Amino acid sequence: MGRQAQYHSNQMLRLPAQAVQRLRPFYEGRACLVTGGAGFIGGHLTDALLGLGASVCVIDDLSNATPAHLGELLDLDPDRLRVVHASILDPSGLADAAEGADRVFHLAAVGSVQRSIEAPERTWQVNATGTLRVLEAARAVGAGRVVFAASSSAYGDVQQFPTPETLRPSPRSPYAASKVAAEQLLAAWSRTYGLSTVALRYFNIFGPRQRADSEYAAVVAAFATRLLAGERPRIYGDGNQSRDFTHVSNAVLATLLAGASTVPLAGEVCNVAAGERTSVNELARIMARVLDAHGLEPIHDERRPGDVLHSHADLTRTRELLGYTPCTTVEQGLADTLAWYRSAQHA
Repeated sequence: MGRQAQYHSNQMLRLPAQAVQRLRPFYEGRACLVTGGAGFIGGHLTDALLGLGASVCVIDDLSNATPAHLGELLDLDPDRLRVVHASILDPSGLADAAEGADRVFHLAAVGSVQRSIEAPERTWQVNATGTLRVLEAARAVGAGRVVFAASSSAYGDVQQFPTPETLRPSPRSPYAASKVAAEQLLAAWSRTYGLSTVALRYFNIFGPRQRADSEYAAVVAAFATRLLAGERPRIYGDGNQSRDFTHVSNAVLATLLAGASTVPLAGEVCNVAAGERTSVNELARIMARVLDAHGLEPIHDERRPGDVLHSHADLTRTRELLGYTPCTTVEQGLADTLAWYRSAQHA
């Protein structure tokens, strides 16, 4: 038991103590389902839920994740963690995973713009049809709320910064279109069936344990891998494009707040970000400085189709509805993340 307590205490250090004190009474003993819980954000969310005393079932087909971290968690908390190895498109596996769940955190997705361009039908099946099936599974077991991992890609190339949720979506890729469709499903299930739902538009999430071993790797993970290998980072475009880079601790905090909120939620869309705007060129400079990777100037390639130029979130609605304030700045998050990549390199 001491090992469990120590492990979960360490996992919770990334969240503010005040937030942990606020959230623990709600999640203690509560049954939660995390779809995509073996993935990057889902794994961190599962850590946090277990640390708050919840019982968690994870469903994941492991198509974009490995079971290693879940295996460690099962060793530590076999009584409070259950893992179903299945796709959310599998009705029997999903029904098994959802049994008894009061809160459903839906993070399973085909999560890459570039992959969606190469495989649009698969992206739609998982991200849109899969969301419908998760909503139906949640409704079947009488879940109290579904919290959905939406995407800032819904905005497309907007000109209003910071960007509020009231802007009309303008998806530029099959991935973005599938996420917008899923948002609409949440709103429709709230209006039609009274299921409490909320969609969180995550902005460029990064952090420890983010995969960097594929051509689809997010920019922080991709830069870290190349810089640590003594290679120049690769930028698609001129690097003046900017992002609201968001440490995973902020995403986890907002997601937990969305699950615990006492505000009636019926398909609302909320931005989740750090509220800062950083160019990709500046990101490369910061990371090179932190890693003492002097002289490794970026390589610039052609801009990729489907990529947006800028993103910067207006957090007003998320603050008002969920009580969310970012807990980690970009610089703090990069220091934390790069320390992890460096330690993983020598593990």
